[in-house]
Amino acid sequence: MEQHSSGPQAQPTYQWMSFAYQSLTEIPYDPILTQTETLEVLDLSYNLLQENPALLGRLEKLSTLILDCNSYTSHVKFPYLDTVTTLCINKNKLNNLPVFVEEVRKKFPNIKILSMMNNEAAPSYFNGGSLMQYKDYRLYVISQIPCLEILDDTEVMEKERIQARKTYRLQRVTYSSRRRKEELPRKRAQKKSNSVI
Repeated sequence: MEQHSSGPQAQPTYQWMSFAYQSLTEIPYDPILTQTETLEVLDLSYNLLQENPALLGRLEKLSTLILDCNSYTSHVKFPYLDTVTTLCINKNKLNNLPVFVEEVRKKFPNIKILSMMNNEAAPSYFNGGSLMQYKDYRLYVISQIPCLEILDDTEVMEKERIQARKTYRLQRVTYSSRRRKEELPRKRAQKKSNSVI
């Protein structure tokens, strides 16, 4: 752990903390939350974690969150952390790519590096996925999180960004127009009920 203290009696402050390989089933918030103003890197890898890490939202400077080799699913709910630029969540139980990517996009608006290898939702040669599935996975993630610079262990190339916009732009439009069509009857029904009153 990297330690900086401002005097002989000052409580130690950490920029980096690791709780890896401890078979944890719960996040050890007590020591973590004493570092809300200083902690930049938190490593919780190789544990048994699956709880939503809600209280990590108190970490004002957290830039890197490592959750490799835990039991997180695609439905994990993260706190809003606009300071986080790196999320590693390799080898978990992510199986629904759109659900997980939407959560990452909303909660980590400044993310630059996302690594989610060895998850069902991230097909690759190493977990039985085809090259075509892998390329499609990359294009989808890049289209939804355009600020990404590195996905898994590979830099995001400009040609991938262009292809991602071409491939998935239509899907977004279709979804939003379908959503508008579903909401329109509800809005009309609300207007009718309001005018009756």
